[in-house]
Amino acid sequence: MAKIRITQVKSENRKPERQKRTLLALGIRKLNHSVEHEATPQILGMVVKVKHLVRVENI
Repeated sequence: MAKIRITQVKSENRKPERQKRTLLALGIRKLNHSVEHEATPQILGMVVKVKHLVRVENI
C-alpha cells in the first residue's frame, strides 16, 4: 500500500470542532507537524475533509 505524508500548513484556530478532531485523529498535533500514514480510503477521506489545512505528499 502507498504511504503519504500529511503536514499541517494552516492553523486550526476558528475552524469547526469537527475539523479539529479530524486533525487529531490523523495524529497531527500542531502547525508544521507531519505524520505518515498508509493511503487507505479512510485516511484519504479524512484528508479531503481538511485539505485546506494540510499538505499531502506521496512517499
